[in-house]
Amino acid sequence: MNKQKVLLVDDEQDILDLIGFNLEKEGFEVFTANNGRDGLELARKNNPDLVLLDVMMPGMDGMETCRELRDDDNLKNVLIAFLTARNEDYSQIAGFDAGADDYIAKPIKPRVLVSRVKALLRRNSGAEIEVKEAPSHGIVIDKERYVVFKEGVQLNLPKKEFELLALLTSAPGRVFTRETILANVWGNDVIVGDRTIDVHIRKLREKLGDDNFKTVKGVGYKFEP
Repeated sequence: MNKQKVLLVDDEQDILDLIGFNLEKEGFEVFTANNGRDGLELARKNNPDLVLLDVMMPGMDGMETCRELRDDDNLKNVLIAFLTARNEDYSQIAGFDAGADDYIAKPIKPRVLVSRVKALLRRNSGAEIEVKEAPSHGIVIDKERYVVFKEGVQLNLPKKEFELLALLTSAPGRVFTRETILANVWGNDVIVGDRTIDVHIRKLREKLGDDNFKTVKGVGYKFEP
């Protein structure tokens, strides 16, 4: 059985050594880099299953590295989690805007971090999403290529945006509660907040239009064709 690959990018060698040791002990294949540029090079060479990124790094910081990963056709669907001491709301929102799947605050116990990594990878290997179409607005979801077509125009969405769109369009008009969205898109064992959903909805509105995504105050969201 092939080992799952994790790329760690952090400018603190102690962090790389500690996290790398604990992940390798759990059977992961681990690659490490001290900066964003080296991290990108390693990602392109090794095609990791998950990238753990520090935010504050010299040269290319974590946000820029994340955006570069999302812009690479071969890496756009890789799982990305920020591992950082910066835990302010605006930093988390910026991280999700850049395309991250999760945001993990330092300090964190190694065993807890390993559990988070396993939860992310477990969720990522879940059941495939079926192709769905919203007939009146021409939105087609292609599960094989992980792309979306809007009126014939191809859009490449990050994995969580793709899964959120697939969920909402699976039952047009149905209101999906925040709890249901978190459970189906992020999984119950991955800790994310309501702001995560709001950021991803905003990104979908920017790319697919504002009219179809309706907010039901205090409850959740629905897709209306």
